[in-house]
Amino acid sequence: MRALIACPHCDTLHVRLDPGVRGRAECRCCGTILYRRGWLTPDQWVALAWACLAVFAIAQWFPIVSLSIQGQSLSLTYWEALRLCWDRGYYGVSVMAGLAGFWFPLLQICLTLWVMQAISARRLPPDLGHALRLLGRLAPWSMATVLILAILVSVVKTAGLARLQIEPGLFGFFALCYLLTGLGRWDARALWRRAEDVGLVPVSGASGQGRVCDACGCVQAPQPSGRCLRCGAGLGPERHGDAAQVWALLLAAALFYIPANTLPIMEVRTVFGRSEHTILGGVIELWNYGSWDLAVIVFVASVLVPVTKLLALAFLLLRDQPMGVRVQRQRTRLYIAVEFIGQWSMLDVFVVVLMAAMANFPGLSQISVGPAALNFGAVVALTMLAAMRYDPRRGWDALRSAQPQKEIHES
Repeated sequence: MRALIACPHCDTLHVRLDPGVRGRAECRCCGTILYRRGWLTPDQWVALAWACLAVFAIAQWFPIVSLSIQGQSLSLTYWEALRLCWDRGYYGVSVMAGLAGFWFPLLQICLTLWVMQAISARRLPPDLGHALRLLGRLAPWSMATVLILAILVSVVKTAGLARLQIEPGLFGFFALCYLLTGLGRWDARALWRRAEDVGLVPVSGASGQGRVCDACGCVQAPQPSGRCLRCGAGLGPERHGDAAQVWALLLAAALFYIPANTLPIMEVRTVFGRSEHTILGGVIELWNYGSWDLAVIVFVASVLVPVTKLLALAFLLLRDQPMGVRVQRQRTRLYIAVEFIGQWSMLDVFVVVLMAAMANFPGLSQISVGPAALNFGAVVALTMLAAMRYDPRRGWDALRSAQPQKEIHES
């Protein structure tokens, strides 16, 4: 029996076919990319995961940069930047940056590697379901690629304050970005499909239709136990999206966004005096330095992206009535874009943590984390949670209400 796959954004059922090397399968209803096939073999993917873990260790262990000014010098790793931020009392910002830039990426790599090795060995661990559910929850919060961009911005901004030398850790982060981009294709559902292909878990759709597990994507008949027959997750209600919860999260994010932009995000003390910088002030400073490209990136990530997420989700909630397939497809694409840009707003929080460590020369230059940093981190977290709570499948359900059953397409 051929396996079935349900589109995560519209619930359309497809027969899963091989798209060919470097091919991809798209949903015929909403256009969502359902899965891709790379050109590496399973053993090569395991080797890539090991390489990713090794490069992660290099990036975190070796210094990113060395700075010196007036006889004072320091070599900085990302972990030391987090520790310094903690020691100076910025606990909330330190925890956010530590989880998103260190612990979550590390757990993501380790879980992916562990599951890949188990599948390659044709071995089914008893806690595979828990591991892949955890991996699925961690993936949106793993922000190593955002951290790499923040390192570049911080290096440019501190280049005029001290003598700067690039260290091996920076090259490690560049390599990590490249490797994580490839490894990121193996999300939780992709690993479930791989385990299905080698016969370790039940085939999606083999037991019937009627319910789709949100955790592993398995198409199945309703289970008497109320749990997925493949991963053991609770099937719960048919739809998890709650408009009231999404509105509450958006309202809270909008309230935090006001102090995030009006209060200073960092305070700079030098021998020439003291100055405070807001988010827009940092953009203007980068522009005046001649780094207009980075200024545009920071403006987009720190100002445009949060506003876009708030307005886009509010629009999707307000225009939730069914208005035809073409309009619903546009709404789905808008939601996919909101999901994609969600984590990039974390850029400013990373930049503040790094700048506070890079410019730590007592008596000459010091940067303190401002109150806006914690507020901005709250905006990022709340808007991401709002996007996770919104369910784009509701609109498609309304369009299908007149149909006796869902159509099954070949992907």
